[in-house]
Amino acid sequence: MANNPEDASQDANNLLAALSDILRNGQASTQQEICQELANQGFKINQSKISRLLHKLAAIKVKNSQGQIGYRLPGELAPPPTQAPLAHLIIKIAANENLVVIQTSPGSASLIARMLDFQDSQSEILATLAGDDTIFVAPKSVKRIHATFQEVKKLLASIK
Repeated sequence: MANNPEDASQDANNLLAALSDILRNGQASTQQEICQELANQGFKINQSKISRLLHKLAAIKVKNSQGQIGYRLPGELAPPPTQAPLAHLIIKIAANENLVVIQTSPGSASLIARMLDFQDSQSEILATLAGDDTIFVAPKSVKRIHATFQEVKKLLASIK
């Protein structure tokens, strides 16, 4: 522990820098792994402190290209390259008797919803509502929710 305020401030800065490096390098995907990696670097820290630091850095959980969930810094989230198929941004598609719900990679929902909104007039889709990583698809008729669900799955499987 630091003896004076300047040392404490430097220790905190070193800890934040080390945590940022871990997140940037993708070395750990859980708070426990982050805690272990920081301990390996000589920091004495517990999981609750990691949680507060992740919040302070505005770190978010995202899925990497191998499908594994991990913490990343918000500035690291870049749009996919134009050659990347949009289908890789879709995590899950589900429906109930009223809506189709699509879960996407963070930041991808608006792009995919916009594509769904521009279907021809014969489409079963009435409208979409997108957040950051979730899309609600409203069918033209709830009686045709299954057809809407099938159309959405087909459209999303075909997007490039």
